Amino acid sequence: MLVSFFKDPEFANVDSSENESIPFRGTILRTKSGKFSSVSEPCVSCTTFNILAPIYKRLDQQNQNVRESDFRAFWLARNERIVDWLLYESSSIICLQEFWVVNEELVQMYEQRLGASGYDTFKLARTNNRGDGLLTAIHKEYFRVLNYRELLFNDFGDRVAQLLHVQSVIPFLQNNDDSMQQEILIVNTHLLFPHDSSLSIVRLHQVYKILQYLETYQRENKLSQVPVMLCGDWNGSKRGHVYKFLRSQGFVSSYDIAHEYTDSDHKWVSHRNHRGNICGVDFIWLRNPNKSIKPLKISWAEAAFGIIKYQLQKAQLNEKDAFDFLRADNNGNYITYSDFCDALKQLKLTSLSHGLSFQEMKDLWVQADVDGNGVLDYDEFKRIWYCTCSEHIDEDSNSEDSNEGIAKEAFGFAVKNAILFPREVEKGIWPENYHLSDHARLTALFSPVRLRCSQKSL
Repeated sequence: MLVSFFKDPEFANVDSSENESIPFRGTILRTKSGKFSSVSEPCVSCTTFNILAPIYKRLDQQNQNVRESDFRAFWLARNERIVDWLLYESSSIICLQEFWVVNEELVQMYEQRLGASGYDTFKLARTNNRGDGLLTAIHKEYFRVLNYRELLFNDFGDRVAQLLHVQSVIPFLQNNDDSMQQEILIVNTHLLFPHDSSLSIVRLHQVYKILQYLETYQRENKLSQVPVMLCGDWNGSKRGHVYKFLRSQGFVSSYDIAHEYTDSDHKWVSHRNHRGNICGVDFIWLRNPNKSIKPLKISWAEAAFGIIKYQLQKAQLNEKDAFDFLRADNNGNYITYSDFCDALKQLKLTSLSHGLSFQEMKDLWVQADVDGNGVLDYDEFKRIWYCTCSEHIDEDSNSEDSNEGIAKEAFGFAVKNAILFPREVEKGIWPENYHLSDHARLTALFSPVRLRCSQKSL
């Protein structure tokens, strides 16, 4: 069986599924007609790719213990081809997940080849010696790295994230205001796989920690007016709670913006998981500084309410039945805090090392108990059922009618295009002759733009 792998053309050449997949290269842009043309304006490209660590790549479905990591010729050839594609695309920013950080030969190959092509590289291992981690590469012709931070979640799943604060080497936009920072905050991460619905809270915690860290970093460094890119394998689709949480915080999916897809469009995939299911989980999120957003704590509470509602619906409870379930044996037509906590325990959202904490339950209760009388009546219960904590804010603050005191210009990005490779995945099809990874790679192209921001936004 293994001898056949050496004869597989993927180890000698590019996958047949990728022969027709011509990526952006530098400032090459594919138009909607499918043709490529040069872009005269300055552009920034970003690639995110889960490259499937050899310790996880199975070579024999009949024997799950046979992994690519045991065969140097296999993992080295596949990763050399991955680097070939990355260098051919020459993205300004490269974010890789499942990078095999414990293998020195592979690490040196990536660092040397990317370094020779003008990239600064930053790697980060997952905690508890899991073997894989992250690699972020920044092209020195485009950006200088001002700061690099590592985020260790220290929770279930041993997940991590990288934060890079970069500045354009040559200003993309000429301006009369020297205070307009042409800088970006970039995050690379890989969230926990949702093995069961009880892990939804863990995944939400992970994103919450990233956004808390970003918020603190921006406040301490006076960077509220810079764009933010979140890249990686989010292990969740557009139907999930993480997606809705990020949207509520002003982030947009670059691929969906480029293809004019709505939040309810599910036309593309980017991953075939170990269960054989195909789904769209890889994103390059963008948030420009002119985006008005609700307080992070409010978004978090609404997302948590969404998970509670999902678990109630999973138990086949409608709105009225859910209210009765939460009030338990209470004779009154209301829910007590004790009832609320007991119900969350039954829904497997607490009493776990990775569940809702005592303080988080208290915070959710405070959000739901509008009048503060210590119980939830039916109208207040609806705040849980409809996942609302405050008036939703999602308008762009560049509207002169929506903000007072438009005072400054800020630097941001417009999404020019985004492409997934292999191209079949853009139509929701996973090609059987694609073996570069169990993920497609996503590359997005951005053009710098001037944005008007209010004093409040800045």
